Amino acid sequence: MKPLIETAILDLCPSTSTLLPTKMVIADLGCSSGPNAIALVLTAVEAIHNHYHQFLQPPPKVSVLLNDLPDNDFNMVLKSLVTLRRSNKSIVMTGVLPGSFYERLFTSGSLHLVCSSNSLHWLSKAPEGLTMNQIPAYDIDEHTRLERRPMVLQAYAQQFRKDFTRFLKLRVKEMVPGGRMVVSLVGRDSDVITPEFSPLWEFIAQILSIMVSKGVIDKAKFDSFYLPVYEPSNKELREIIQDEGSFSITEMQVNNPFVGLDSALVVPSRFASVTRAIFEPIIVHHFGEVMDEFVRTLERRWILEGSLQVDLAKSPRPMLAVSLKKA
Repeated sequence: MKPLIETAILDLCPSTSTLLPTKMVIADLGCSSGPNAIALVLTAVEAIHNHYHQFLQPPPKVSVLLNDLPDNDFNMVLKSLVTLRRSNKSIVMTGVLPGSFYERLFTSGSLHLVCSSNSLHWLSKAPEGLTMNQIPAYDIDEHTRLERRPMVLQAYAQQFRKDFTRFLKLRVKEMVPGGRMVVSLVGRDSDVITPEFSPLWEFIAQILSIMVSKGVIDKAKFDSFYLPVYEPSNKELREIIQDEGSFSITEMQVNNPFVGLDSALVVPSRFASVTRAIFEPIIVHHFGEVMDEFVRTLERRWILEGSLQVDLAKSPRPMLAVSLKKA
């Protein structure tokens, strides 16, 4: 995302020194809480400084705002923001804003740049078409599962379209004229879903279904579990943005993070730890303390000869990165 953010900053800052803005507001939506929490806003601030330095102009006053869900560890985020502010005199205000980015977050016309990394594939909720009709996302009975699969996939696609459209409509109200937005999310590499493709929620359900067969998880609990995640294709994402109409697409990229990855890193224990870090909160919330067994089940599946590589090859999960401009 770094080059997309840097290009967005250049677009926000005219090439004439007399027109350079004197203040800018940057927001990261879905910042998380680890070392990368300030990575996107730091990239933007550095790009601003480099651009203003070329014109021998003092940098603008910058406000940095970070958002995530209320359960996020904002104590760690705030410490990072304090360090960032102390190291950069042009940053006049930093802050955190707990809440869903599927809700209104900022005042009208206040944001110059919005960033979001690896977050927007999370839905606001499970697909209503499934939950209201009590249709399991993943039926243990294979015949029933295959019969319902097109309907289930369509329900997820509809929920993603509804959520992403709402996200765009909210952000356009909060941004200045000509404001920029750079986002990335997990996607899929084809607009055609083959029978072999396993969506992320389906893959997690496969592991949980094994735990049901062992009596670790109650089947009724399993049937009511819906992982609110959807991976759009780049064509699908482009169509939603164009149909909503508030933003023009400046650039869209599809990058597979597993291409060129050191084979020494493609080991079951590493990928199981990553899977746990991502999905533990929602699984524990629904099933209770079952993550140790979940990880053991996942590792046993992947330790089978070639199964991890097979899963990665069967359902590659590229990152979709898109740079948008407020129309």
